[in-house]
Amino acid sequence: MRSKKMQLHIGASRLHRWLALIIGVQLLLWFTSGLVMSLLPIDRVRGEHLVERDAGGLLPVQAYAPLDRIAGGTPLRSARYRLLLGRPVVEVESASGELRLHDAATGAALPAVDAVTAGRIASTAYKGQPRPEAQVTRITAASTEYKGRLPAWQVAFADGEATRVYIDDAGRIAAVRTGTWRFYDFFWALHIMDWSEHEDFNTPWLKAFAIGGLLLAIAGTILLYLRWPRKRRGRAKS
Repeated sequence: MRSKKMQLHIGASRLHRWLALIIGVQLLLWFTSGLVMSLLPIDRVRGEHLVERDAGGLLPVQAYAPLDRIAGGTPLRSARYRLLLGRPVVEVESASGELRLHDAATGAALPAVDAVTAGRIASTAYKGQPRPEAQVTRITAASTEYKGRLPAWQVAFADGEATRVYIDDAGRIAAVRTGTWRFYDFFWALHIMDWSEHEDFNTPWLKAFAIGGLLLAIAGTILLYLRWPRKRRGRAKS
């Protein structure tokens, strides 16, 4: 019986030592990244202190052109009556995922948002003072910073946060990225161990290290029991 305990002690000790060497660094990164992300206010991460995402607001459907006139017999997935730079519009998404804009009063089709309009939308939504200069760029490929609907417009402000506002072809603010968001995203990538895309929290690396962390805890618990002084264990039993 004593030899089995000794073998269990030696096995648990070796397992605990090697797992601690392999997983210890990642455990430190998990704790550090989790602490950093919990300390950052989420509204600041989302850039809500700099950009008003829903400045236009929704409109009452009854006051404008009926949806059947706008759809023209095309199956729709969704429709939103809203303001676009003060103009009532209807944003419709077809069953195939295509986004279109229509005049809310007449139902007439409107062109997709261009660079000038995208810049005006972002500048109107920008809340920082004074309002910095902005550069508008067409985005056609996804990145770690923006994975929304493409193509889209990137409006980059020359402010202290290097704020970038992403506008889709329907004139919606699809994303807001700031220096705080990038700082948060860096630690998020470390936390989920997805260093390329920053979004997959089911990576093989994460699963392997999570299992390793569990085994590390189990081995440590076994060692704690085996090394606990016998007198204390005897008191606990009595």
